[in-house]
Amino acid sequence: MHIVADRDKLLARVRRIAGQIGAVERQLAGDAGCSETLQLVASVRGAVGSLMEELIDQHMREHVARPGISDAARQAAAEEMLALIRRYGK
Repeated sequence: MHIVADRDKLLARVRRIAGQIGAVERQLAGDAGCSETLQLVASVRGAVGSLMEELIDQHMREHVARPGISDAARQAAAEEMLALIRRYGK
């Protein structure tokens, strides 16, 4: 599986996102202003979006664009990715 090769990098990104979520929680629990909290939430959204882009890139390279895979496997992987992108876009 291709994610195994990048596991440490992906886990580091997820941990940074978890830290950002913790910061949002602290803002909401404290007396932080709306603007600061909204900026943090926007940062979280951006970080999650970047993670999603990385995972999409890896999936497409490994399961759709890689030479040597069957047309059926390529089609199935592309359909799976399109469904995920639609779901993510909602």
